[in-house]
Amino acid sequence: MSRAGRAAERLTDAADARLPVVEGGSLLRKAFPEHWSFFLGEIALYSLIVLVLTGVWLTFFFQPEMREVVYAGSYVPLDGVRMSAAFDSTLRISFDVRGGLLMRQTHHWAALVFIAAIGLHMLRIFFTGAFRRPRELNWAIGVTLFMLSLAEGFAGYSLPDDLLSGTGLRIAQGIMTSIPVAGTYAAFFVFGGEAPGHEIITRLYPAHVLLLPGAIIALVTVHLILVFHLKHTQWRGPGRTNRNVRGKPLFPHFTTTSAGLSLTVFGVLVLLAGIAQINPVWTYGPYRPDQVSTGSQPDWYVGFLEGALRLAPPWETTVAGHTFMWNVLLPAVVLPGLLFAVLYAYPFAEQRLTGEWRRERHLCDRPRERPVRTGLGVAGTVWYGVLLLAGANDILGQTFRVSVNVLTWVFRIALVVAPVLAFLITRWLCRALTAAEAERLAEGVPTGEISQNVTGGYEGGHEPVETFRPGAPRRPLTGARTGTPARTRRAPERPDR
Repeated sequence: MSRAGRAAERLTDAADARLPVVEGGSLLRKAFPEHWSFFLGEIALYSLIVLVLTGVWLTFFFQPEMREVVYAGSYVPLDGVRMSAAFDSTLRISFDVRGGLLMRQTHHWAALVFIAAIGLHMLRIFFTGAFRRPRELNWAIGVTLFMLSLAEGFAGYSLPDDLLSGTGLRIAQGIMTSIPVAGTYAAFFVFGGEAPGHEIITRLYPAHVLLLPGAIIALVTVHLILVFHLKHTQWRGPGRTNRNVRGKPLFPHFTTTSAGLSLTVFGVLVLLAGIAQINPVWTYGPYRPDQVSTGSQPDWYVGFLEGALRLAPPWETTVAGHTFMWNVLLPAVVLPGLLFAVLYAYPFAEQRLTGEWRRERHLCDRPRERPVRTGLGVAGTVWYGVLLLAGANDILGQTFRVSVNVLTWVFRIALVVAPVLAFLITRWLCRALTAAEAERLAEGVPTGEISQNVTGGYEGGHEPVETFRPGAPRRPLTGARTGTPARTRRAPERPDR
């Protein structure tokens, strides 16, 4: 061995004694399967990186204070208007800091994409059964991440102290006070007195820039560690079993693909920030308790809560001088609590009912092969969509010239009927697709050729199936009724496409 080789060996040994250099080499060869749906989680990760970078930049200019100032910045329509220092600094970032508006809007778009990507990633995991043993803990971490992301998004949305975010905070205060006994104390603690108070922004700020991001980053780290430890799920196919993973090695193939995706996410978010205006707080003005912005809508991820509040009937009960506001407590506290309780419990409930909790599952289910689970997922998505639309019933009523009261009753009925119909239709479609696929595998693919048999009848020609979707069954087609014997051959094994 040459002198340079010996020096390299000593350097490697010294590094390996302090760091997992040699053991980490096998980690770099870890296989990651290829499919577009597996990249939804990475989109969320890269959106989080954009959020952290732009958020750090914004902290240098934002002032989380409620003290009153007189605006004297570049936006002339608000010149001389009294406002909080938080709103004043938001306007200064938007109009007076070079690149400030671009950074603000990139941050906001990244937040929307981050939560959307988490939601889509969870839907992929749900519909493919990737939450089953041994991944129940990772599913619970994902649900917790989604819940923390909602709280983080609402906290950031409320910081500018504009009329729209202030209205949202007033609604949040009403939700807190609807909780029996403890609600009033909780609202006084959070707001520092009667709403809107003078301490809410200074308390939301550390939660938004420190506590919630720290918890999110910690959970993302644990989530990724478990993904590496438990290995990635994959679609069924040739050579794929519960004991292996086939795909690109982590380095350099998967790393290159993932790096390209990260640059794409960064570029799309900046492009959106540059051409699609979002949250123009200067048009709303500073928050005032005696005003409310007409046609105001929260960010999409809070829309379901807004819709639930608008659909709830005016139920109230007074007991011993205490008023229980069921029309706020049920849709804004009990309903979200039940939603997340169901999400946490579902993996354990399904595995117990199906008996699958005894074995590990590393192969993805196709949604059509699990009609009940797929029906439940579609029903839940439709239920969420009805609430989201109900949160914009005033906008829909004005746009389509329909009475808001009529729309409210339509959405109330749809909230009960639409999920049931969605479940029944989805279950039927899944069974129909599975039956059609079995028939296709048994009889082959129509060739378009027609032949006459000895009895004078006509038969269509078929040939064996040669292309398969990811996870589709691949039964040998020997003995299939083709009508053209020369074409009956065994279907070759080809990669998924």
